[in-house]
Amino acid sequence: MALIVIGVLVILALAGAFLLATARRRTTTGRLSRETKRADASEPAAPSAELEPTATAPSAEGGVPVPAGDRAPVRYEPVDEEELGVTRRQFFNRGILTGFALSLGGFGAAALAFVWPSGAGGSGTKVNVGSLDQIQKDLDDKKPFYNASAKVYIQPYPKADVKKAAKVYASTVTAGMAQGFVALYQKCPHLGCRVPWCQTSQWFECPCHGSKYNRVGEKRGGPAPRGMDHFVLEVTGGSIIVDTGTIIQGPPIGTDTTGQGQEGAPCV
Repeated sequence: MALIVIGVLVILALAGAFLLATARRRTTTGRLSRETKRADASEPAAPSAELEPTATAPSAEGGVPVPAGDRAPVRYEPVDEEELGVTRRQFFNRGILTGFALSLGGFGAAALAFVWPSGAGGSGTKVNVGSLDQIQKDLDDKKPFYNASAKVYIQPYPKADVKKAAKVYASTVTAGMAQGFVALYQKCPHLGCRVPWCQTSQWFECPCHGSKYNRVGEKRGGPAPRGMDHFVLEVTGGSIIVDTGTIIQGPPIGTDTTGQGQEGAPCV
């Protein structure tokens, strides 16, 4: 992640240097050098009478040379940039460079936003997923309570099976089971798809590759290497708090602490 951030910053720095150098080069277009300006500002040498141009005036006897008068060189006056304006080539060049800079800046901002950790409440922090009344309402309808901010499913766990679970699960997980709940990470341990709930089978069924898990996240089929991962939870103040900062690896294949089988037609 650090290498990605450094790479994006280097690209932005190089782009800025390129744009600055191009802008400086463009500003010199149409200007005279210092030596040329100095020569133009100096006093011109008096023209020689022999070299002075002449003009002819009509007369009866033919053309008679008549002095043409003083014709000193015209002093150069630089063109006002506002009067000159922007040439067509400069307009297109600047438009292309501006578009390039905006595109690169947008890409850099998107890349940084993708890799930058979020400090707001949500994944990676302790999250109040809901009150016990809210959660119990979904559980009574035989479906898990889902919290999108924490990316977690809350499911009931039979307290009678906690002793069996203690042989497989970490004590931080069984502590929540003893209070009657488990917190399951929504991500499939196989390739990371979100695992939806199948209301008919009363199992979690992954639509990506067919992995299946029982109500408490223990693997029942498919290519997944283990059961669904867990978060630590605690029941306090009439609410459930889930610590999403640490993901606890799911139980190994073959774990079946509740004995819950498929209860209906599968969704996958």
